[in-house]
Amino acid sequence: MLFLYAGLVMVDRSLPGKTPDLVDWGSLSLITALIITSKGLELSGVFNRLAPRLVEGANGSSRRLLFLLLPTIALSSALVMNDTAMLVFIPLVVALSELSGMDKARAVTLSALAANVGSALTPIGNPQNIIIWREYGLSFLAFVRGMLPFVLIWLALLLAFVILSPHETLSVRSLPPVAFRRDLFVVSTFLLALNVYLGETGRHELSIALTLLAFLLLDRDVLLSFDWALVLTFAFIFIDFNELSALLLKAGFSLPTEGAGLVLTSAGLSQLISNVPATVVFLGSKPAWLPLALGVNMGGTGTVVGSLANLIAVRIAGISVRDFHRYSIAYFAVSVALMIAILKI
Repeated sequence: MLFLYAGLVMVDRSLPGKTPDLVDWGSLSLITALIITSKGLELSGVFNRLAPRLVEGANGSSRRLLFLLLPTIALSSALVMNDTAMLVFIPLVVALSELSGMDKARAVTLSALAANVGSALTPIGNPQNIIIWREYGLSFLAFVRGMLPFVLIWLALLLAFVILSPHETLSVRSLPPVAFRRDLFVVSTFLLALNVYLGETGRHELSIALTLLAFLLLDRDVLLSFDWALVLTFAFIFIDFNELSALLLKAGFSLPTEGAGLVLTSAGLSQLISNVPATVVFLGSKPAWLPLALGVNMGGTGTVVGSLANLIAVRIAGISVRDFHRYSIAYFAVSVALMIAILKI
């Protein structure tokens, strides 16, 4: 079935004279390859090997552990994209929670928020930033300079949430012995780097084909444990919203193009259709880039559909949407209030 999916995607894209697809098959292929690769890393046993060392470094404090973990996730997200960072770190967060007794829902949610906050810093940190970066022809440093003050505020707010959260004394629990499979770890790590490279160079379909072939030859259990429901969820996220933007403009519906109105409206729309489609919708009205980037990046820290990273975290960790929103909505509400104060509405 997996090879049939990959084959249909590649054939569908190659048909001459075919009209544009409703679903962005390239993005869906890439994220599917990355999810499969993260499953390979998880089954290699590397996270259950690493988790005890991190717990020991936290000296029994959940707050200290999160202070170590969240900035690391944020920085990684700025470099390798928030979605990829979640694929790598969420299995580790789950292993840490099971090992130490830390509140898994809180740790997973704060990790997803850290990924969204950190990825906002650079034009390669997430898909919406890449879109804005290319659309406006900004230099890398110009983008970082514009976003840096706000990212620092958002990160400080996130760490404040950690300080104000209930303190938990961690106790290292014994886990069933897990064999470390060096071959699976090496292949999965290589595929992760390869898929990021193929994604950045636009060869999305090749990434899914190579990933499927590698795990079919090495360990079919990785493919058998694949979560198809997650792919169906992503199919909606990758819908091409260019047509919606065009329809709104033709209907005379005006969207904010600058200032606080643009920030808050784009952040709000991200709660409904995710921040990547929201970016595409607003680009049709040619808004100022910085308020748009601020809005859609802040929008990723609210509801679970606000960002693809949120969906990845929830699905991989197996926490409920309700538990995710228990922390994320509060963070989003406070960050919106801070933005209102900063922008002096």
